Amino acid sequence: MAEDRRAPLRYVVIVAALALASSVWFVLWATVGAGPVWIAYLTMPLGGTVAAVALYGLWRVVRPDPVARRFWRGLFVGTLFMTAGYLLMAVNAVRYSVGDDTPDMPLTSAACVALGFGLTMWAVARVPVGATGPGERRRMNLDRVIAFLGCSTLLWHFGLAPMLTAADPWSPQTLVLIGLAFLMSVGGMTKVSYLGDGPVDRTALRLVATMGLTAAGVAVLATTYGDAGGPPSQAIVLPLAPLLLVVAVRVQWKATLGRGRVSRRSSPLLPYLAVAAVDLPLLALAVGEMRWTDRVVLAAAVLVSVLVVVRQFLAFRDNARLLRNIRAQEERLQHEASHDGLTGLANRAMFRGRLQAALGGGESATVLLVDLDDFKTVNDSLGHDVGDQLLVAVADLLREQAGAGLPVRIGGDEFAVLLLGGTTVGETVAQRILDALSEPIGAHRLMVQASIGIATAEPGASVDTVLREADVAMYAAKERGKAACVRYLPGMAEPVLANMRLGGELRRAIEENELEVVYQPIMNLDSGKLVGVEALVRWNHPERGLIMPGAFVPVAERTGLIIELGRFVLRETCRQTAAWTAEFGRDAPEKAAVNVSARQLHDPDFAAEVLAVVGETGLSTGRLVLELTESAVLRGSQVSQSLHELHRAGVRLALDDFGTGESSLSLLRAFPAAIVKLDKSFVDGLEIDDAGLEARDARQAVARAVIQLAGALRLDAVAEGIENEAQAEQLRALGYTQGQGYHLARPMSAGDLTALLARQRRALAAG
Repeated sequence: MAEDRRAPLRYVVIVAALALASSVWFVLWATVGAGPVWIAYLTMPLGGTVAAVALYGLWRVVRPDPVARRFWRGLFVGTLFMTAGYLLMAVNAVRYSVGDDTPDMPLTSAACVALGFGLTMWAVARVPVGATGPGERRRMNLDRVIAFLGCSTLLWHFGLAPMLTAADPWSPQTLVLIGLAFLMSVGGMTKVSYLGDGPVDRTALRLVATMGLTAAGVAVLATTYGDAGGPPSQAIVLPLAPLLLVVAVRVQWKATLGRGRVSRRSSPLLPYLAVAAVDLPLLALAVGEMRWTDRVVLAAAVLVSVLVVVRQFLAFRDNARLLRNIRAQEERLQHEASHDGLTGLANRAMFRGRLQAALGGGESATVLLVDLDDFKTVNDSLGHDVGDQLLVAVADLLREQAGAGLPVRIGGDEFAVLLLGGTTVGETVAQRILDALSEPIGAHRLMVQASIGIATAEPGASVDTVLREADVAMYAAKERGKAACVRYLPGMAEPVLANMRLGGELRRAIEENELEVVYQPIMNLDSGKLVGVEALVRWNHPERGLIMPGAFVPVAERTGLIIELGRFVLRETCRQTAAWTAEFGRDAPEKAAVNVSARQLHDPDFAAEVLAVVGETGLSTGRLVLELTESAVLRGSQVSQSLHELHRAGVRLALDDFGTGESSLSLLRAFPAAIVKLDKSFVDGLEIDDAGLEARDARQAVARAVIQLAGALRLDAVAEGIENEAQAEQLRALGYTQGQGYHLARPMSAGDLTALLARQRRALAAG
């Protein structure tokens, strides 16, 4: 490998020594007449031979890359032909030179050299420049044509034209060779100006192209000294060509082995330098007589000027297109920055900006904050794609109903409408939105409800203030049962904020074990024996004291804490029931019921989590009862799948508040229920009371229908809310055997229930 690295330098040294020796010989020959003139013709074939050897070695190094292999192979073959041509020329000079005069180049020699030049030009032309697109290729080709004409005009005027118009005409073969050399030089230089990083080194290609400029030196010597210019051309000028070639080999060799420079793109000044090159012959024409060769210069100058104008037009067109693209991109970015990507509505930033501008400009503004009720259940049961489609449908609805207002998507399932002007228009638009939402919307024809908070701000008010007031009003609308609109009024914030603070405290309560599970016994109405329990939760607040579920469960529903709360109650109930079973055996509660919310049911992992808790606590699945409301059950395929999975595992399912919904009877056909619980509203007034005989008969009819239906379907029936003995008697008469209520037993702590079970066992043992 070290030998491979030194090889290119050896070739450079040899050729440089030949060129130096040839120059020294010429000086001696011109001054003291050292040796015959044909010695001048020996350097080119010798230098060409060394260059061919160097090219062959480089070709073997770059052979793995097809582009580099093709280029350097073409140069190797071209060098062989040129070397052969100059060798024939040297032989001819040795044979026929007389004194200081040498014969003209033989036709065979000229043909070999011309073929070598042609192959070299073809190799240079085939090197790819790597233009990235049609527009860049057109511009590059136009620039190359301009540069080619400009440089060619310069070489024509000062090189070829004097030879063509010389008093003593030059041989055709000499003119052809010099012309080819000019073409190779100009074409290569314009080519390399657009060559980027690639397998052929840019500097090496520039050196190859520069070889053609030796023809310019030959032409200048020939037109200046005539035949006397032959020896210095052969001894001094032409030997520079193989020297440039071996230097190019060394540069490529180093680049291939990883030690070369990184190529850089050229400057776009090339066409303008070409214009300057054309100006030099024009200046020369201004002080001399015009010949036909000068008209060629003028024509080339005009053509170059026209092409430069065309290039400027193309550049102007490209710049205009670029500016249009930049402007369109800026508009798109500005739209994306101020609009929601999903719905296309204005976003929070644009909303705040418009509201700030209105309030700061002396206008009053009304804000409608629209929050979709239970939107999470849509995502959980039908998937996020359906949820996104529903949000788009809601956005379209807001556009239709907002009138002159600005509909906005704040984020998630929260929207807003900005209305400028009076305060009465807010309720009108809000009601239009609620009315439109009373019908199914979207491609899936879904029913969705919304809670709307309305707040109006006078000129100069704070943006944050009006948004906070609209938020408070929206929460007040949710507390009123959802699907409602509420206008903010002074003093409204305090209870709502207290409720919101309660949500934050509830999270802390779950983490710090401030919650307690209590158990309401389910009794056998005939024997009075405890047969089951329903788990209820209480909050022992360190400052507010005991908080009942009605105060914090709705907060848990809104904040999503209901999932953690339900998980806590489930785990604690299973643990405690397993402990009672271990302690009391057959006298332990036969079933322990836990209430489950709709949000828990929509968790895809709900069934697996329940079964995992049962397994961890050691409780039999047959002792666990999950109580569900009718509204929670009717929530889609995900819920149904989870419930059937739990039913197959042995967990019993109870339909709570039975008889209050429209679909209770049809539910029993599709829902794997084991227990129905008669709602308290049908137990109240079963005895003769102030409700009157007609109301009592209606309640008894419902209670009788439920127990008969349960018997027909082989379901257990439990009556809720028994408040006195008269109600218990009526229920026994109707056929109920199980019930719960304050008359039978109030909810009690685990310790109190343990004591109750102990008393019950002693009583049974004594009986």
